[in-house]
Amino acid sequence: MITVDKLDIKSMNIPEIERLLSDLGQPAFRAKQVFDWLQSKCVRSFDEMTNLPASLRAKLNDLCYIADCDIECRFESKLDETVKYLFRLYDGQFIESVLMKYHHGYSICISTQVGCRMGCRFCASTMDGLSRSLTASEMLSQIMAAQRDRGIRISNIVLMGMGEPMDNFDNVMRFLELVSDDNGLNIGMRHISLSTCGHVDGIYRLLERNLQLTLSISLHAPNDAIRSTMMPINNRWSVDELMAACRDYTEQTHRRISFEYAMIKGVNDSDECARELAERLHGMLCHVNLIPANEVRGREYVRSDRVYQFCELLCKFGINATVRRTLGADISASCGQLRQRRENDNKTVTLKNG
Repeated sequence: MITVDKLDIKSMNIPEIERLLSDLGQPAFRAKQVFDWLQSKCVRSFDEMTNLPASLRAKLNDLCYIADCDIECRFESKLDETVKYLFRLYDGQFIESVLMKYHHGYSICISTQVGCRMGCRFCASTMDGLSRSLTASEMLSQIMAAQRDRGIRISNIVLMGMGEPMDNFDNVMRFLELVSDDNGLNIGMRHISLSTCGHVDGIYRLLERNLQLTLSISLHAPNDAIRSTMMPINNRWSVDELMAACRDYTEQTHRRISFEYAMIKGVNDSDECARELAERLHGMLCHVNLIPANEVRGREYVRSDRVYQFCELLCKFGINATVRRTLGADISASCGQLRQRRENDNKTVTLKNG
């Protein structure tokens, strides 16, 4: 049972668990045992920690909770084995994750918040605003639940689901620490991508950490005039400010940035947009990932039919660019749409029952 006065033990690192157990009169080695059960064996209850004394398990159960998420529903693509999950959290909130199969293994796109307050006008995740941020343990639980469901090991993580990771910075940093720990899931930083819609302060905070992950920027436009109509965050940090932060990031970390660019018909897909984008990115250590835009119910944007022409132009102008492979097209695999549908269904049921 999760209550507000219980400790989120799955969000703790080994030194923190060691201090907790020390207060309970336990030896230091117990901390690594508990961490192993939580992070490597991915148990869902203290009763499963069979090498701990029963009395300690009872004390931990009284003091702490083990965060988890339950599969509310799943959709499996008949095209490419992509699986889209709608998870229910302990408080009844819903989040989404997408499991993708590649030749090199399994990748999962996870959520960092319930909803989003960034307001990007082409995105389903932000349509109902932000409900709350996720804990590190709730981010981990998405990976663990998918592995348990499919009987597989996930080797790559993308923080590009619901929410803005930089808007939940501390919890995301703790998640990265835990998921990459040798004693846990042991997924290395070079196998993790973190996406931001252009939170410049967050980029500089991340730069200070000097992590070996891949930073992705949801850019989607080459100038302020277009980007401000699509992404309200551009009214806080202009394209010039964002580009300056990105150049600082690549120069100091020596890590290539990936720019995500959703192709929207008649908005950002002209030859002039390609030319201006190439000028913006000239000389930067980067890659442009062109995305055939997902058409979202309730949004007016339409997918461009010039994705490959746009890609050819960028390459002609000297920019490394590719078109992202579309996965899970038959199950609306982009995040946010499934949660919104379920929330609307619940509202309809409430109104009918009221």
